[in-house]
Amino acid sequence: MNNDQLLAALAAGECETVEFKASFDKEAIETLSAFANTKGGTVFVGVSDTGNIKGVSLSRETIQGWINQIKMSTSNTIIPDADIITIDSKSVVALFVQEYPIKPVACKGRYYRRVKNANHQMTVTEVVNLHLQSCNTSWDYYLDEHHSENDISLDKVQNFIEMANRLRTVPISDDPLTVLQKYELLREGKIARAAFFLFMAGESALSAIELGRFQSETDIKDGSRLRTDLFAEVTGVMEFIKKHINRAYIITGNPQREERWDYPLDALREIVLNAIIHRDYASSSDTIVKIFDERIEIYNPGRLPTGLTVEMLLSGAYRSTLRNRKIADMFKEVGLVEKYGSGIGRIVQAFKQYGLPEPKFEEISDGFMVTVYAAGSDAASQRKDSQKSSVKSSVKSSVKSSVKILEAIQHNKAVTAVELSQQLGLTLRAVEKQLAKLKLQGALKRIGPDKGGEWEIIEIMEKGKI
Repeated sequence: MNNDQLLAALAAGECETVEFKASFDKEAIETLSAFANTKGGTVFVGVSDTGNIKGVSLSRETIQGWINQIKMSTSNTIIPDADIITIDSKSVVALFVQEYPIKPVACKGRYYRRVKNANHQMTVTEVVNLHLQSCNTSWDYYLDEHHSENDISLDKVQNFIEMANRLRTVPISDDPLTVLQKYELLREGKIARAAFFLFMAGESALSAIELGRFQSETDIKDGSRLRTDLFAEVTGVMEFIKKHINRAYIITGNPQREERWDYPLDALREIVLNAIIHRDYASSSDTIVKIFDERIEIYNPGRLPTGLTVEMLLSGAYRSTLRNRKIADMFKEVGLVEKYGSGIGRIVQAFKQYGLPEPKFEEISDGFMVTVYAAGSDAASQRKDSQKSSVKSSVKSSVKSSVKILEAIQHNKAVTAVELSQQLGLTLRAVEKQLAKLKLQGALKRIGPDKGGEWEIIEIMEKGKI
């Protein structure tokens, strides 16, 4: 860690991987444990919350004493790297930890994770899920202590074999019990949790899905409750939805009429599959499907995995993390799931091609909800207007930033990106992005090296014209 890196961090401010502390205390250790449970990060000791360098007094044993406190306060034990940076005779200590491979790391018996620029104490469910993920396993892999072979239907396992064989080059020829063993759904004479949910012989409230057709927010016209195996629930939910949405026939000149529903059925089916596969079956809540005149809401127990946001989900810039790996694998075997992590993109694209607004994805309480809108709905119109407004605002913000950068360069052609970030109150990343855009547009040119060089404004642009 050097001076330039510290200045860049100060300009960018606190974030998911950076924290400022005026002095070393227990909160600094909590932050390091939160970093270890997320993506890693650096605590700068000797810097105020606002990014001003205060400095700390250091003796020969100070940093070793801090490291010993961190070791004694954490389990699994973390040992940070420590660098001393001196600016204007003031010392700042950078304590860096990498993401810990086996999570979670506790700090005095409590578990924290980093969310944006703050530490959040994890719930019991989050602690369990994080541990399962780091061990490359999942909740549904573990043996079911409450059910046995007598609670599953071997006929349903045989149906699974027949569905899978339609796609396989080499068909499965084993009997149902052997198949369960080969898929690790039957081990040590006990069934895994996934086996019960996939092939349950009867009904169970553990897999319940509530279905409702609503005339208004409180007036329900029709309702149903599914309590069966997960494969059957996909069919059950889709049949209920089709019962309560409209279908039109379009004359195209072809021998057969073209069928058009209010919503793209393949995309709805993908949403339903995601809900059933990724549901938190340890939760006491049910999956809920509500059908209104102008929209459909599908709520599912279980928030997004730790570290994954809705924005990342929509951008596709994430690594798929499965809450129920065995259930997902079995759905994939019969062709109901194509590729992990690619479903959201297909859903959004399907709605665009259908002429409908993008679905709304959001975390609500302890679950996740997807809302889809019918053509002509008020909610859909408002969402479209909001999207247009957001785009316009983003463009205006970009234009203002470019103008400010050019004005600053006019006053000081040797100004650096870090200095521009500090002067204009922008992140270093935002400044570098605008500089790259201005160079691409031919408005700006760099003469000489990054250090010791200067900027040349090739064309002075009017405000608002960049």
